[in-house]
Amino acid sequence: MPNRKNNVYGPKPLEQTEEKYAIIGAGPSGISAAKALKEQGIPFDGFELGVDVGGLWNINNPNSIVYESAHLISSKKQTEFKDFPMPEHWPDYPSHREMYSYFQAYAKEFDLYPHYSFQTKVLKTERKGESWEITVEQNGQSSTHLYKGLIIANGMLAQPSYPKFKGEFSGEIWHSSQYKNAAIFEDKRVLIIGAGNSGCDIAVDAAHRSPKVDVSVRRGYYFVPKYIMGKPSDTLGGKWRLPRPLQQWIGGKLLKWVVGDLQNFGFPAPDHKVYESRPVMNTLILQHIGQGDITIRGDVEKFEGQIVYFKDGQKEEYDMLMLATGYKLDYPFIDKKELNWQGRAPELYLNMFHPEYDNLFVLGMVEAVGLGWEGRAEQARLVANFITGLNQACPEALEFKKKKTGPNPDMTAGYTYLKQDNMPFCVDTSTYRSILEKEAAALPQ
Repeated sequence: MPNRKNNVYGPKPLEQTEEKYAIIGAGPSGISAAKALKEQGIPFDGFELGVDVGGLWNINNPNSIVYESAHLISSKKQTEFKDFPMPEHWPDYPSHREMYSYFQAYAKEFDLYPHYSFQTKVLKTERKGESWEITVEQNGQSSTHLYKGLIIANGMLAQPSYPKFKGEFSGEIWHSSQYKNAAIFEDKRVLIIGAGNSGCDIAVDAAHRSPKVDVSVRRGYYFVPKYIMGKPSDTLGGKWRLPRPLQQWIGGKLLKWVVGDLQNFGFPAPDHKVYESRPVMNTLILQHIGQGDITIRGDVEKFEGQIVYFKDGQKEEYDMLMLATGYKLDYPFIDKKELNWQGRAPELYLNMFHPEYDNLFVLGMVEAVGLGWEGRAEQARLVANFITGLNQACPEALEFKKKKTGPNPDMTAGYTYLKQDNMPFCVDTSTYRSILEKEAAALPQ
């Protein structure tokens, strides 16, 4: 694997673009698309705002949201690319440093670097006839180029979500997207708002530096330990797929037995069933709650100076707020109408294909527990196969062209997913991947 220091790559000249596809992003979805197009002989240019591949996993990229203590929340065997396994000697849950080096190695192994222009910001994409006009900024200068097609693969975690509260807080206010290490918590009373995976990770970090760490929660969560019986918990269960109601019943009972009743730790009872929202892969926070290092609070009512009033009538004074309140889906370089945006998200076939345009695709706009990088690669292969099929005017591609006008197949396996900002594109992993594999196999390879 490459060494872990940050490599710095710059912009490259953009030439003869009219017959190329443009890929926005060099994270796991972007480099999956690059590899798939390269294997199919489809010419393309890749654009990345940062200085190297890796997307948010490269902590030195300008929009990276990872922090020093960040690790995968799924195990390496469930996350890795099938044709590029992670080293056996790596830990079960690699850190962001190892993930960055993994993506570097992937890009080098499949010779993707020559296709990418780094430190390149996509300012605007606009449809021009059957092509896409893309305006980029390189070295402070903007230029516009015409491309045959567009693949958006820059991820879903670029626009922090800031909830509105009554009153104003006069202490420090941070969003988890800005957080890098626990030094900012030294000797400060901290309230973390939100108890998802990032919120719980940050709370555990803060517990080692802050004299007071409270976590405000609105709803209950399911907590899953990273290990059960000495093995990564997401590797258990085997290949058998139980009926959904039975799977949820067993999953709920197992978590209650392994983790216990989370109401004993101060959390409210979940208002949804297990598997209907991403679980929290962090049981260290429960240990710190039990030790008195962290206290669970209710939902926030209002701010008044440095005092926070909670809806249960309690109040407390803090020096800092950390908003672990998630992200909003945002593609600022393209008009929402071009993405068939409906409500909180674009309405696309399989969360990827525009119903009308045959040369516009979105990769990575999917929330699925256990999808991993291989799920992203399967998305990319389907797109590449479709493009190749259209170029060859093969009957299978023309049939898929009709199919992508909608409606979508059922991708939920009957789960009623929690209504949150990321839930409009939440799918059941096994169902979704089986659809991707079937559709890709029917198109030219």
